[in-house]
Amino acid sequence: MSDLKLIKTRLFEGVWEGQLTHEGDGNTQPDIEVTHLERPLAGVEVIENEEAGYWVVRVPIPAEVITDGIQTFLIRDKRADVVLNSFALMSGEALGYDIRTEMTLLREELDMLKRAFRRHCLETS
Repeated sequence: MSDLKLIKTRLFEGVWEGQLTHEGDGNTQPDIEVTHLERPLAGVEVIENEEAGYWVVRVPIPAEVITDGIQTFLIRDKRADVVLNSFALMSGEALGYDIRTEMTLLREELDMLKRAFRRHCLETS
């Protein structure tokens, strides 16, 4: 079990950012690794903010890993071999189909509610 806790703060301009805190005793320097398809990503930064008592973790998402489908990234503490957080990117035709299907279902439900509301208004007036 790791004494480190990682909370996502934002995903902006292709960089995932999170706030890493240490919840145990002593002073430790985190050893963080981010993997995609079990391969480590380069360019991961862990920047200490001594005044606030936490580290900022910055994970640049390489363009070459962005493809159709779901791409999952694991952020782990190498010392404890524990996953601290993860994030996923979804894109492509499969996702578009899911969204279109969901929109169609929502429209059908809305039409059903409109008919029920109109019927209710006619019956109560």
